[in-house]
Amino acid sequence: MSSGLPNEAGTPRWPGLIEAYRHLLPVGSQMPVVTLLEGNTPLVPSRALGKRLGRRLWFKVEGANPTGSFKDRGMTLAVSRAVEARSPGVVCASTGNTAASAAAYAARAGLRCVVIVPAEGVAVGKLVQALAHGATMVPVEGTFDRARELAEEAAGRLGLTIVNSTNPDRVDGQQTVAWEICDRLGQAPDLIALPVGNAGNITAVWQGLLAYRKQGTLHDLPRLLGVQAAGAAPFIEGRPIAAPRTVASAIRVGNPASWQPAVLAVESSKGSFHRVSDEEILGAQQLLAREEGLFVEPASAAPVASLLRLAAEQALPPGDVVVAILTGHGLKDVETALGRLRMPDPVPATFEAVAAVVNSVDAG
Repeated sequence: MSSGLPNEAGTPRWPGLIEAYRHLLPVGSQMPVVTLLEGNTPLVPSRALGKRLGRRLWFKVEGANPTGSFKDRGMTLAVSRAVEARSPGVVCASTGNTAASAAAYAARAGLRCVVIVPAEGVAVGKLVQALAHGATMVPVEGTFDRARELAEEAAGRLGLTIVNSTNPDRVDGQQTVAWEICDRLGQAPDLIALPVGNAGNITAVWQGLLAYRKQGTLHDLPRLLGVQAAGAAPFIEGRPIAAPRTVASAIRVGNPASWQPAVLAVESSKGSFHRVSDEEILGAQQLLAREEGLFVEPASAAPVASLLRLAAEQALPPGDVVVAILTGHGLKDVETALGRLRMPDPVPATFEAVAAVVNSVDAG
């Protein structure tokens, strides 16, 4: 969209989500804006994988946000609201991305940030981000769901603003991804596929689509495909999972906070939930990197894995235009990627040695 401020050359400059979509967001004219110029992320057409689907496939690359994930969309609004309310700080539970985003925006605002994370299973790259921004990190012996309970308690007893997806400002900010997709395409796609963990994002996407229809920007709405890991699939099982397990730490959630809104979103869109194995997730992550040039964290590869399996089973929903939301950058979780990759051994610093390696790869 053309919203923006002129830069020195006189061309529009992206002002961040709140200013770009102020006319659609529930914000007052005097609310202080805490922004890192999030949003306006690339919508990249598929070069290779769309052919396998037999669809026009687009990737919404949310790893291009300032802290490397979609969480920045909601955090700009949540932290801005905390500043407006004169809150002394923010608190969240996290499997990593929320912590990184909350810490960055709190630092930008000059607020205290407390992040409560499960002691095991959180990608180091995300924890490093939160620590680098000066957050007070509290690892707890338990699951994300227990960390979330503690964050809610801490918010009430310590007077902090909770910035998990239970905060409506988070959902209001995250709905902007739907607006950007539709603005770029000039219409809604036929299907939007995205990973589902705590389920705030799929709830936000549907809210954004409904808002655009209400104002007349859209007439037809897409189906939503919410994708979970096989070991952390409470929506598929129809019950909370006490000990969720998956290599995709960002969606390792057993009892999503936005359960009912997410179910309503999927059912209202005539969409579905789907689960994929860790092996399928890692395979899709590799395909995205090697065939599309997009390095994403494992959770981001889940919707692509689902689309590929549905296509193979000839079970893709009807429609020609598909958007997969890639929620986080691959550098968030390099440990998992390195588990499938091997750094080559060093060779002598000669052309002959380099050529021998190149030729051996070609021969293989």
